Amino acid sequence: MPGNRNILYLIIGALVVVAAVLGYSLFQEKKQPEGVQINIGPDGLKIQNK
Repeated sequence: MPGNRNILYLIIGALVVVAAVLGYSLFQEKKQPEGVQINIGPDGLKIQNK
C-alpha cells in the first residue's frame, strides 16, 4: 500500500505543477506590454504610449 500512496502523491504533485505552469502562461499572455505600441491599419499609422 505505501507504493500506491507514493504514486498518488506524485500524480497530485504533477497536476499542481501543470496547473501552475498553465496559470503563469495565461498570465503572461494577458499582460499588456509596456512601452510604445505601433499599429498599421486601414486608417493609417497609430502610435500609442502605454
